[in-house]
Amino acid sequence: MSHLIVPSRLSPDINGNVLTITPESANWEYVGFEVYQLKQGQQLQKETGEQEACLVLLSGRANVHTHQASWSNLGQRMNIFEKTPPYAVYVPAQGRYQVEAVTDMELAVCLAPGKGTYEARVITPEDIGVEIRGAGNIERRIHNILPEQEPADSLLVVEVFTPEGHWSSYPPHKHDQDNLPHESYLEETYYHRINPAHGFAVQRVYTDDRSLDETMTLKDGDAVLVPKGYHPVSAPPGYEVYYLNVMASPVRTWKFTNDPDHEWVMEKAKSR
Repeated sequence: MSHLIVPSRLSPDINGNVLTITPESANWEYVGFEVYQLKQGQQLQKETGEQEACLVLLSGRANVHTHQASWSNLGQRMNIFEKTPPYAVYVPAQGRYQVEAVTDMELAVCLAPGKGTYEARVITPEDIGVEIRGAGNIERRIHNILPEQEPADSLLVVEVFTPEGHWSSYPPHKHDQDNLPHESYLEETYYHRINPAHGFAVQRVYTDDRSLDETMTLKDGDAVLVPKGYHPVSAPPGYEVYYLNVMASPVRTWKFTNDPDHEWVMEKAKSR
């Protein structure tokens, strides 16, 4: 297995955790990511410490309490592949939160360094920008959960639905250079779900000099680390592919560079 793949555990631990990525485990500086599968009535309580958090209700409903505010019965998407935008909760650094599952639920916890600049808030489906990006067989659906236009210290969070037989994060692009305004440095994780779940997805991560060049077959629940390089995703015929992206860096902006060998594909798709 590639060192870039972090698989989910088959069974949750006592806290409901099935996947954990830390800056230390990823061998980078900024992005952390966790997934929890909570049973109805189960609670998760954590402090944020020096990190800010974006709690994404991937499926199911929950009561969410923070040190600053509380919200009851959040959630309307009972299955990720309903493709409706999720509820999410932003929690600043030096805060705490409690999630109580109203139904069985899947929760993603997106983490990055925070300064405590902003207060805890709920992000409703109506707050989330929805767009169709690309055209032809590189068309996909985007939900901008925590984009750079919305307040946070360093986190960027987005989810993407790639139809069967389509490519996503395409043309291949990268954001591994601190070269603003042309390109920003951003670490990134991809958390993949597949429908039907026995299917697979393909992701390639590669650099211009091919010092990193990994092509990976991914199963439902796998996460992929993208420390650098281009990182396209393919959904094979018969299988929809979902991924949740978490990005972070010292400068909170998404500026990318397309692979010049493949940038022409976008213009071809637009002309169809």
